[in-house]
Amino acid sequence: MKVGLLAGSGRLPNAVAAGALEQGYELYIAQVNGDKTIDAEGDIYGIGEFGRITKDFKAAGVTHVCFAGIVERPDFKRLKPDFKGLTRLPGAVLAARDGDDALLRYVVGSFEKEGFDVLSPQQLCASILAPAGHIGQHKMEKADRDDAEQAMKIAREIGALDIGQGAVVCRGLTLAVEAQEGTDAMLRRVATLPSDIRGTPDVPCGVLAKMVKPGQDDRVDLPTIGPETVRLAIAAGLAGIIVEAERAFVIDREELVTLADEANLFVVGLPGS
Repeated sequence: MKVGLLAGSGRLPNAVAAGALEQGYELYIAQVNGDKTIDAEGDIYGIGEFGRITKDFKAAGVTHVCFAGIVERPDFKRLKPDFKGLTRLPGAVLAARDGDDALLRYVVGSFEKEGFDVLSPQQLCASILAPAGHIGQHKMEKADRDDAEQAMKIAREIGALDIGQGAVVCRGLTLAVEAQEGTDAMLRRVATLPSDIRGTPDVPCGVLAKMVKPGQDDRVDLPTIGPETVRLAIAAGLAGIIVEAERAFVIDREELVTLADEANLFVVGLPGS
């Protein structure tokens, strides 16, 4: 079986590629966001080159496709699609009006209509899914549980509205919700808030929760955390990070755990709803 990996930015595509190769799959990499960084057969593509991607996939013998990494929402007015991409553009524009999840479902469906089976990243790299329980030595205190539960609730609610996947709560106060800026930018924003309403690196308080959007296609866009998430959570004065066990990726876990343990920050995988 040969897998066509549609790779965006971030570290997840490398983890998915490594997992696929470990399982004995052949790979063709379509890098759609920046330079090609994975050492495998493939090329760099524009986000609107649907025809070229599918043509090259078929020529290379690709039977399955997988989506991994960050791809920014396109500016449809500036997009330069190829001919087949142009035929898909009206549907993409309509889907985008209903939110990112609808757009992703449309893109996934377009590849399925071309005859490709879609694999989720977790089918190729299940080892980096968040386990149940604490990830690291520092444990969540009872005082943090109310913030954790509230942050999870809010993350699910904004997810149901297709706004984002993350929320930060401190002492019952919602400090931020994630929208188009992404988790990293949200945490940087929290770090600029007055210290009297948030924690500090010396006296941490508050929880980041990242949750799967209710009803989303979990073959694409599962929540992801990594060392940079921990660094930014520490800078924002948070006490910990919550994700759903088996429904979120933990990138570079050893480095993440080292950073979290040094800062006494908890990272926990909790059962989902």
